[in-house]
Amino acid sequence: MDWFNLSLIDRGGPVMWVLILVSLFGFIIFVERALYLHKGQIRTDAFLAGIKNNLRKGRLIEALTVCESTPGPVASVVKAALLRYNESEDRMRMAVQASALAEIPILERRVGTLAALARIAPLLGLVGTIVGVMDAFFNLGVMGDSYPTFDVMLPGLGEALLTTLAGLVFAIMAHLAHHFLHGRVRALVNDMEYAGHGVIQFMLFDLEGMKAQDVDLSAERKEGE
Repeated sequence: MDWFNLSLIDRGGPVMWVLILVSLFGFIIFVERALYLHKGQIRTDAFLAGIKNNLRKGRLIEALTVCESTPGPVASVVKAALLRYNESEDRMRMAVQASALAEIPILERRVGTLAALARIAPLLGLVGTIVGVMDAFFNLGVMGDSYPTFDVMLPGLGEALLTTLAGLVFAIMAHLAHHFLHGRVRALVNDMEYAGHGVIQFMLFDLEGMKAQDVDLSAERKEGE
């Protein structure tokens, strides 16, 4: 559109510049959080399969090494469970819960800021609207007894409408960004719960069952001899 150019920023008045700074701040937060959460997303099933394969072969150190080299909160939760290897189920679950409680605030860091910016943006737009309307009426007062014209009121009304529009547009974008990041956080939390529960179940039941079966086979061989 021909009318959409940088001059609209100047027409929006000082509040428009505040809205631009707020939107830039929100955009930086969104990019940083999106990259961080993407880095922490892994293929949980494939990761667990590798951990279980190492445990079947009795390679606990290798399994811990895999957790150390894998980024993200899922690996940290699984590592916490592995460090309680051969301990009770309660101790394993407490370790997993403690690890998850430490990871969740890191995942949610600055995500709430986007929600706050989404609430603030329309208020800033309203401030710009009031400032623009006041400016239009002040211009009428300067004219004294002269008949008011549309040209006199146009700058103030334009400032009011532009800041209102900018505030609403940014609020919509911030809400969408917050919804997206919140969904990614919930997905990672679900993966942590799934991985923690899966590795505990494997160590307590599947792995112990395999050990018991090996013991029985060894006993049968000795009896045969």
